Amino acid sequence: MLYELHEWQRAAWAPFLPWLQITANFLTHTGTPLHSTPSRQFAAGCDLLVRLHKRYAKPKFGLTETVVAGQPVAVNEAVALEKPFCRLVHFKRAATCQQPVVLLVAPLSGHHASLLRDTVRAMLPDFDVYITDWLDARQIPLSDGTFHLDDYVAYVREFIDFLGPEVHVVAVCQSTVPVLAAVALAAGDGQPTPVSVTLMGGPVDARRNPTVVNKLAVEKPLDWFTRTLINTVPRPYAGAGRRVYPGFRQHLAFMAMNPDRHLKAHVDYYFDVSAGNAEASVKHRRFYDEYNAVLDMTADYYLETVRVVFQEFCLARGTWQVDGEPVRPDAIRGSALITVEGERDDICGPGQTHAAQDLCTSVDAARKHCITVAECGHYGIFSGSSWRTQIYPQIRNLINRYHVESSSYAQAAMRTANSSDVESFHSVASP
Repeated sequence: MLYELHEWQRAAWAPFLPWLQITANFLTHTGTPLHSTPSRQFAAGCDLLVRLHKRYAKPKFGLTETVVAGQPVAVNEAVALEKPFCRLVHFKRAATCQQPVVLLVAPLSGHHASLLRDTVRAMLPDFDVYITDWLDARQIPLSDGTFHLDDYVAYVREFIDFLGPEVHVVAVCQSTVPVLAAVALAAGDGQPTPVSVTLMGGPVDARRNPTVVNKLAVEKPLDWFTRTLINTVPRPYAGAGRRVYPGFRQHLAFMAMNPDRHLKAHVDYYFDVSAGNAEASVKHRRFYDEYNAVLDMTADYYLETVRVVFQEFCLARGTWQVDGEPVRPDAIRGSALITVEGERDDICGPGQTHAAQDLCTSVDAARKHCITVAECGHYGIFSGSSWRTQIYPQIRNLINRYHVESSSYAQAAMRTANSSDVESFHSVASP
């Protein structure tokens, strides 16, 4: 019922929003005779109402160009692999250059993958980038089946296999847990694992320095999450009848974590529009256009994540099984491990991501790297100045270092194999 009420509220406001926006645009236009302080204040109020009640569409990445070796290069988005609940998107560059392939695994936690736009933008000059573009469950028909946490792990394994053993995987936030599981399962099966695995700001062990998010998960039983937070997608959406954790609920949860900050941001926006401060207004719109665009997650996946990651800590405790197969991070040997944390992360507390270092006991100590950034919050780990100036340069250098080492090892192995083949031929050919 709550989903229907939410949709009704959106529909009730829909007819008024275009008129409010037209009014706001007219009153703030510098060429109108009503371009005065009272008019601007009224315009700011109209504009703010529109932004509070409009629907926010899935944002585009908008990355059409990058610079490679000092030269501008066109970039085109292409779907490399499509699954019912996710698309593997490739940022194809016009210039062909032999650079490491990076699989960027976006979190499935309420926002679209475009939240990692700044992450992708920084990587494009140096790497051949692919990203997981998770789809909105309310738009996925029931005929496409269900989606569980195990399916997430299976998707990651398939994407890694698709890109090949020379791939480097970078996981952000929620995705760190299923990514580590996918690599561990591959290692346990004797399959090649990525050259490097980078885990950024994720709840590998949510028992360490628990945040408000972690505390809520353990204070409430799983049944409470099922009764309180799960709804059914209504018509006319393609996913009508599907049980989901709605994106609008997640958005409210995000806002509730820092209500004073968001209230201040909107009040400041009102006064910036009133004062004609275009630069600040544009910055606000850009951030909240992304922040307010959310997606639904399937109920199965959401509830299993709450239980496995935040209530029972199955990965950290060594009790997690995916499709009946135990997840053993200590099976990982060949991949370099990089973990990244922000000192001021209020979603994944300090130590939660670095916990992977303790779980991956078979990775050589020289191939383990911990990056901790002072005065850095959760979003600063993958976006903004901290990401661009402090974190990314280190990740870039480490990926390139291990890629070179891996390539050198492969070439040496090939030479050895070829030499052995020649020797075998001569021994057979000799009388």
